[in-house]
Amino acid sequence: MGAFNPTPEDGVGRMQFLLGLRQRGIRDTNVLRAMETVPRELFVDPADRDVAWEDRALPIACGQTISQPSLVAAMTEALEVRPGHTVLEIGTGSGYQAAILGKLAKRVVTLERYRTLADLAEARLGRLGLDNVEVRVADGTLGWPEAAPYDRIMMTAAAAEIPPAVFDQLAVGGVLVGPIGPEGGIQDLLQIRRTESGCEKKLLLPVRFVPMLGGVAKSL
Repeated sequence: MGAFNPTPEDGVGRMQFLLGLRQRGIRDTNVLRAMETVPRELFVDPADRDVAWEDRALPIACGQTISQPSLVAAMTEALEVRPGHTVLEIGTGSGYQAAILGKLAKRVVTLERYRTLADLAEARLGRLGLDNVEVRVADGTLGWPEAAPYDRIMMTAAAAEIPPAVFDQLAVGGVLVGPIGPEGGIQDLLQIRRTESGCEKKLLLPVRFVPMLGGVAKSL
């Protein structure tokens, strides 16, 4: 990929979107700043660039989607990321959420089962100079134990329950945000805080995410 050159239209769409985030209740100034500085138009299909800043999910390669920006902002705010944190993201997709996290955390490890998506995301992150974000092709249900424990874990694919291996990699006192519920149906977006004796759960909002699949895709 060559140099990224945003257009004036991109800037107008971004400012309108940021105003919308505040109206939707996003208050964390660090999250708002990260959303402002990461160009969503870089992470969508070229055919969708004109609508990159509209608040809706868009299709990407391998039958996956990039979530609507307001949901990305809400999930990021709920994750409560701080500058010294190490974050695990499960489901790289386009790399947009990983880029937002990379603006907030010390280190981000993001897992993707499709090599095509991982390679595209890594190139985009490289263009933004986010060298603190590591993209790995891996089975997300197993997490990434090499860098555990994690202060924060973000799941961007839905599971019937949190994979045990993933929860085991969350530090005590750490926070996990992700959708829990049936494939193809409405899921509960939860904030889960690990405690010495178990966990505390907070229901955030109903969502609909693609399912979390085990293994690594062979052909894509």
